[in-house]
Amino acid sequence: MPELIAQGRSSGQRWCREVPDATNHRGITIGRSGADWDVPWDSMISRAHIRLTAMPDDRVEIQRLPTARNPVFHGGRQVDQFTLVPGEHFVIGHTTFTLASRAGSSHTPNVGDVTEHAFDLGSLRRQKFRDANQRIDALTKLPDLITGSSTEQELLVRLTGVLLTSTPAATDVAIVCYRDPSDEAKSGLRILHRDSRVPGREQPPISSRLVRAAVSSRESRLHLWSSTRRDAVAFTASEEVDWAFCVPIRSDACAGWAFYVAGQTMAPLSADPDEQAADSTPQDLGDDVKFAELVGTMLGNLRKSLRLERRQSAMRSFFAPVVMDALANREVSEVLAPRETELAVMFCDLRGFSRQSEQASDRLLELLDRVSNALGVMTHHILRQRGVIGDFHGDAAMGFWGWPLDQPDRQVRAALAALLIWRHYAADTNQSGFRCGIGIASGRAVAGRIGTTDQVKVTAFGPVVNLASRLEGMTKVFGAEVLLDQTTAEALSTATPGSFGTFRLRRLATVRPAGMNEPLQISQLLGTSDDGSLQESVELGVDSAVTPIDSPGQQDGSDSPSSPPTTLTDDDIRNYEQALDRFVAGDWDETYQLLHALPAWDRPKDVLLSVILRHNRVPPADWDGVIDLPK
Repeated sequence: MPELIAQGRSSGQRWCREVPDATNHRGITIGRSGADWDVPWDSMISRAHIRLTAMPDDRVEIQRLPTARNPVFHGGRQVDQFTLVPGEHFVIGHTTFTLASRAGSSHTPNVGDVTEHAFDLGSLRRQKFRDANQRIDALTKLPDLITGSSTEQELLVRLTGVLLTSTPAATDVAIVCYRDPSDEAKSGLRILHRDSRVPGREQPPISSRLVRAAVSSRESRLHLWSSTRRDAVAFTASEEVDWAFCVPIRSDACAGWAFYVAGQTMAPLSADPDEQAADSTPQDLGDDVKFAELVGTMLGNLRKSLRLERRQSAMRSFFAPVVMDALANREVSEVLAPRETELAVMFCDLRGFSRQSEQASDRLLELLDRVSNALGVMTHHILRQRGVIGDFHGDAAMGFWGWPLDQPDRQVRAALAALLIWRHYAADTNQSGFRCGIGIASGRAVAGRIGTTDQVKVTAFGPVVNLASRLEGMTKVFGAEVLLDQTTAEALSTATPGSFGTFRLRRLATVRPAGMNEPLQISQLLGTSDDGSLQESVELGVDSAVTPIDSPGQQDGSDSPSSPPTTLTDDDIRNYEQALDRFVAGDWDETYQLLHALPAWDRPKDVLLSVILRHNRVPPADWDGVIDLPK
């Protein structure tokens, strides 16, 4: 009969009660006071907290009562109803409740010629190996055997070999899987792999009764057969074996799996089953059962780790590396929960897509492949700079920095990603036919798992996302590849992107986009003061641009060498910003002269000149220095 042991914080806070058999259908109430079994020392236990109901095979069912104020924890999870098997425990407040079989092993009533023993897991763990050195040596080799198996079948072969070698009295070892069948006429037992110490000999049948009892009760069980009644087919005795034990593997990664080991005793078996049970006790095979338990625990844990690793590998195509890093040590729901935070958001749009889609209307798959490669360039540099891909909008990609981990250098990362993307297309125009426009804005937003009950995705939401998209659209108006809002520009003006010197910026204008009331100061990102190193990283296909922040990158053969694009000198930038100041002040004649001193290929100056010429070089009466952009 099993016993329930309650243990509080101190040694005096303890009791042990025998669990009635399954005929007591009323169940037992456990609480702090006034219950069938009281736990008076723990204030976190309600007066009537749980009901315990006995079940067959020494199991009990635990149900949390409606009057319970605090949760019940089993297997590290908060649960309201569960089945407890010998050797397992649950916790309420500061008290641990453990279900234990009687010390040593428990005997089930003898049926026919078989004696069954159920091993208590707690007792097995306390039992010391008689040949500890050999057992430990075998266990230390197990992780390499399991992880080094290239296939499932190879793993099964190796494990049966280990068990057969480490169990001297064993003649046969099998790894089996038992699932309760929906149709009782069908057997729920499958033999995954089997090995014998005597090759070529007909192997004895496996006792489905023993396997079913072990897997269902989640405890190791041993059958001892009489030597005089081997004709009892119901208990699967044979001439070659007189004992067999089954050890269930208690892991979701090996659901229904068990080790089945059979063999012959070293001494002759008695004709009397009761004498046999006395002469050949479970303790004689205790070391072997315990060893199989340890192998099963190690197998379950390693398979669980491998399953988690495979799941994480599959998730890497859905989540950015920075998100995967956050998920490594925290719960998924906690990491992905939407929260308000400071972000740097980047929109990157392909130029030339519409024209190419018209030209390739009869080769859409070819066009899709080129667009996918182009978007791959964007995502590659966003992810390499520890950003998150928020969304794809047709031929545009949105990335952001500052979530799920805070990134004080989020604007620097966004700017480096933008420059590398821009440099790639500038060097690769003749091959892909695409160019790009990029907008970067910084501000507060909500990031995380956002969506409806039908569909969710990891992205960012807020005005700053819309602003980044607007800036990307303005790159067409100003003929500039990368535009920034004022917050981002101010952050970059004092930042140093590692070995690339400082960022080169230019104030372009103050604009009022259609649909917006507040004016917006925009700036252009031109590169870095050591632009040669940045360009070299693109030409060589090396992500060395991440070196100041992350670790050295790896080679990426997608970038093609080309001469650097034409750039403005520091004098050109000073002349433009001086012209901009005169433009805002309404001194358009001087503005006109200063702008004409800039290179002819510089397109942003044409926006200011068009405003001046549209008003015949005379500022309107309500001039406030802001350019109203058309819809």
